[in-house]
Amino acid sequence: MRLLMLGGTEFVGRAVVDAALARGWEVTVFHRGRHEAPAGVASLLGDRTAEGGLDALAASDAEWDVVVDTWSGAPRVVREAARLLAGRAGRYVYVSSGSVYRYPVAAGSVESFPLVEGDADADSVAYAEDKRGGELAAVAEFGAERTVLARAGLILGPYENIGRLPWWLNRVARGGPVLAPGPRELGLQYIDARDLAEWVLDAAFAGLHGPYNIISPIAHTTMEEFLEACVAVAGAADVELRWTDPSVVAEHG
Repeated sequence: MRLLMLGGTEFVGRAVVDAALARGWEVTVFHRGRHEAPAGVASLLGDRTAEGGLDALAASDAEWDVVVDTWSGAPRVVREAARLLAGRAGRYVYVSSGSVYRYPVAAGSVESFPLVEGDADADSVAYAEDKRGGELAAVAEFGAERTVLARAGLILGPYENIGRLPWWLNRVARGGPVLAPGPRELGLQYIDARDLAEWVLDAAFAGLHGPYNIISPIAHTTMEEFLEACVAVAGAADVELRWTDPSVVAEHG
């Protein structure tokens, strides 16, 4: 399989690249050059937000079986890339988000739950609307039968550039008393970037299309299990989790 990863040097994009290379796929990454591309890939440089930013892709005569895109900004950026690649790639996998569903989402909801509004040609508005617009942009150019919409939940994992899991790991590594927002039994629902990446590649290989919710089961783990795991991995010898009622945390902003 020939994969074009739009991005590919950080977080979810890097996880997809690593998983594809492990499968023996031929991988091209299109990125801005801010981080070194993984070994074993072909690299094309460009900034999707800049004028002429897709020139390197346009100049290439390569074709791909699948494109994977994790873009979270202006939907028009997704549409511009998808329009350029529609005749040169078999399938477009857009890593979207559960945020595209209207708030509040009912527990256990499926992909038919009502969605926020989105515009495929819009500039950046807000995260949820941007992701929905990105979905519409991908479908507009590749068609519904050639587009996979991976609606991920909150994502954790290696190369994270957002600051969720790294914050906790760095905090417990410093040691001492650590504020632990309760309740301990609070159910958490994440998806590991590596699991997400494997699903994305499986979906592309199987020729799937349409939207899919990609997240662990409800209450897959708890706040206590999560923080205890952080302590086990990175905690200093004197780290102490101090469990605090959520109302106290909220009162202090």
